[in-house]
Amino acid sequence: MNLLANEPASATRTPTEVVTEFFDAYRARDVEAMTDLCTANADFSYIPFEVWAKQRVMRGDGKVGTVGKVIWSGLINAFPNLFNVVHHIDGNDEGDVVVACDIAGTQQSAWAFIAPQNQPFSEPHLFIMHVDQDGLIDNIRAYWDNAGVCRQLGHLEVD
Repeated sequence: MNLLANEPASATRTPTEVVTEFFDAYRARDVEAMTDLCTANADFSYIPFEVWAKQRVMRGDGKVGTVGKVIWSGLINAFPNLFNVVHHIDGNDEGDVVVACDIAGTQQSAWAFIAPQNQPFSEPHLFIMHVDQDGLIDNIRAYWDNAGVCRQLGHLEVD
């Protein structure tokens, strides 16, 4: 008999376990499962992400349900074999979780401003996340070398 069946998620899963489940869903390319692990109004910030258009710049800042979901879906569509390898994950009792991982894949279709050249990339990423008292992610921030990704994909922008 499971006595914890009616307990909130935070009573049964640590913040580190929640974030581990998030990266498992990311590895499975399951955007719905990723967003289900987040609050309805979770903050999202992919710090290096920028897409320049003629009259505007789209940045990776907003909410998981809008900006995050669009970026993840776009990445998975452009890189159908997208995967991550988590090297280190650590959290504290306040819900803060840090993840060091590599994200990699081979580009099959256009992604942002990068035309497909069937090139692979593999780039270290640092995620800083927060899990609330209900066991849901309410903040995601990520950092990586965007110029390194562009170089690996054969996109060398010259002004």
